[in-house]
Amino acid sequence: MTCASCVARVEKRLNRVPGVQATVNLALETAHVELHPVDGAAADTEALVEAVRKAGYEATVTGGTGTAAPAHEHMNHDGMAGMDPVEHALSGHTMAPGHDMDPDEDTSAPTDERGADLRRRLRVATVLTIPVVLLSMIPALQFTGWQWLVTVLALPVATWAAWPFHRAAARAARHGASTMDTLVSIGIIAATGWSLWALLFGGAGMLGMTMTPSLWPAADEHTGMPELYFEVAAVVTTFLLAGRYAEHRSRRRAGDALRALLDLGAKDVALLVTGEDGRRTERRVPIGQLSAGDEFAVRPGEKVATDGIVVEGTSAVDTSLLTGEPVPVDVSPGDEVTGATINTSGHLVVRATRVGEDTRLAQIGRLVTRAQTGKAPVQRLADRISAVFVPVVLVLAVGTLAVWLLSGGSVQAAFTAAVAVLIIACPCALGLATPTALLVGTGRGAQLGILIKGPETLEQTRTVDTVVLDKTGTLTEGRMELVDVLTDGDRDELLRFTAAVESRSEHPIAQAVARAADTGELEVHDFTNVPGRGVEGVVRAPHSGVTLSRRVLVGRPQWLTEQGVTVDDGLAQRFAAAEQDGATAVMAAWDGAARGALVLRDPLKPTSAQAVDDLRALGLRPVLLTGDNAGAARRVAAEVGIPESDVIAQVLPADKVDRVAELQRAGARVAMVGDGVNDAAALATADLGLAMGTGTDVAIEAADVTLVRGDLRSAAQSIRLSRRTLRIIKQNLFWAFAYNVAAIPLAALGLLNPMIAGAAMAFSSVLVVTNSLRLRRFH
Repeated sequence: MTCASCVARVEKRLNRVPGVQATVNLALETAHVELHPVDGAAADTEALVEAVRKAGYEATVTGGTGTAAPAHEHMNHDGMAGMDPVEHALSGHTMAPGHDMDPDEDTSAPTDERGADLRRRLRVATVLTIPVVLLSMIPALQFTGWQWLVTVLALPVATWAAWPFHRAAARAARHGASTMDTLVSIGIIAATGWSLWALLFGGAGMLGMTMTPSLWPAADEHTGMPELYFEVAAVVTTFLLAGRYAEHRSRRRAGDALRALLDLGAKDVALLVTGEDGRRTERRVPIGQLSAGDEFAVRPGEKVATDGIVVEGTSAVDTSLLTGEPVPVDVSPGDEVTGATINTSGHLVVRATRVGEDTRLAQIGRLVTRAQTGKAPVQRLADRISAVFVPVVLVLAVGTLAVWLLSGGSVQAAFTAAVAVLIIACPCALGLATPTALLVGTGRGAQLGILIKGPETLEQTRTVDTVVLDKTGTLTEGRMELVDVLTDGDRDELLRFTAAVESRSEHPIAQAVARAADTGELEVHDFTNVPGRGVEGVVRAPHSGVTLSRRVLVGRPQWLTEQGVTVDDGLAQRFAAAEQDGATAVMAAWDGAARGALVLRDPLKPTSAQAVDDLRALGLRPVLLTGDNAGAARRVAAEVGIPESDVIAQVLPADKVDRVAELQRAGARVAMVGDGVNDAAALATADLGLAMGTGTDVAIEAADVTLVRGDLRSAAQSIRLSRRTLRIIKQNLFWAFAYNVAAIPLAALGLLNPMIAGAAMAFSSVLVVTNSLRLRRFH
């Protein structure tokens, strides 16, 4: 598929099948199909594939029974169960068994082979076109026999290099449709065909002939020698190939989000097997061999292989990949763990409860896939114009030829006027309007640390009115820091002794405490870690006696009480107040009494408040959406100026999509800013997804815009850049279209030589490019 009209054609054919509801995605080259039974029976997959064939394409089923697989991953169809709707994914460029697709058949499918093919054609066309244009447009360079050299150089461009356009136009014609490729192909064929006729039969092949552009061909009644238009065919081909290659590059990475997500999972697992002698041993097996009910071991630093329940062991599990929250979750027997999370410390034995397609990771993968596939197809402005423009131009060209012949004009005059209409209307500037502005805009964005994926992103920024902000890693640093010490005694002493013990622990909270103090020469002996409860150790200065050492305990108040520590009511109240306010706190004790508490928070980024103000200045309503507790969410919202009514806290990863969808159903056009795997589906569901570049690859791939620096101020800057780029594209389209509308009547009346039309067409392209280059000054 090459443009929006291709998408519409495939979608129309699929939706004609009884009980089918289909959405076709141009970027992913897939259709998301839901089958609803009609009269007790649902359409079979062959009917779907046949519908795509009738639209002029081939397809294969890549997923069934509620799942959609990546375009290149073929999955068997398992049948349709009961009366429930069955979902399928159809791939448009993955061919049916036994059918090999020609590399030229799809000019912009997101595969490496097609990109290489387009690049090769563009390079050859560029090298050959430059001398063709110079010789044709500058009479001083026209040596004896120049026209034959131009012919030799131009024919490979008009045939081999332009072949993708000719193939696409022929395919559309077979199914009664026309696209921009149709007009491009006809213009190239007409210019080349006329030039060959003039060269071989019209006298233009005579040695010594020179060609000078004439403004008013009707004035000399076309009595002169017919002119050559090889340079027009070559220029059109080269410029349009450049635009198509730029489009291909922007689409190439569209399907990477799902692959990045699936790569997060463990590849193998330490399966625990009980032998005949009753002894249990470990056997390393591929993850696909794990079944629900199996038990497996997870060592420190390893990924949890799949969703399950802890059977043995205690540890802290880093769930930040899925939740985005920086604090590891303490687990012990009976607690649930999720696949792809990381075991940070203890040895665990886990019983698998969900495997394969049932895991939470797979569910998030499906959410990303459905959100991407379910997006409305991008109706490119140029294609919308060409949908009406192309048939009108074809009718005008034929009408011009007929009127000239019927009014007594010569065949050469009639054909020259008709070719002038085709050439002046050839949508070179239209084809360049979007890619050039996009290239300059995205290039400038890259310099500013803003990566914009494609033109569809620009269209979304125009109407966005609400921006949903993730908290951790977006508004905040995404790591814990000590912010307060609660004590009535010596603050420095409390901090030094606590940090000395915590320095022996790998827990992120302990490391944050250890970073906050210089422990000097303090030594720690008899260190003990009680997962989920606290740590203890004997702290003393070097060379001091045993009587000068202290047994320091750091942990939760309940654990300290169990160890016989007395906790002062005032300290307990201050501790509870800190946690109620969304902070994380630990208490330290020695000599049988609690000495104080240390308060930690995920600190706000210095630029977050200004970033929220910048978003408001663009007319956007900021909304805070986080999986963290309500206290922490309210505090961060207050610091950046977001009202409490726009705070949504304690949201599970899968529910973030629902919250974004709720805002959309209420009439909001939503932009989402996030950084974790848990944000990926919401980023894809939102009308505009912005991922922090400091986040996970999955979030980055699912988003429309990536903010490389991890600075939220880039969000407002990216929206301003997108809107500016879209405005430039609209200006380009207006001037390209206005130029055609003004010049076509002149060409039809015989007042415009096709060669001058070619020069004017090239000038319109220069105008479009120059206008686009203004984006280089964006800041």
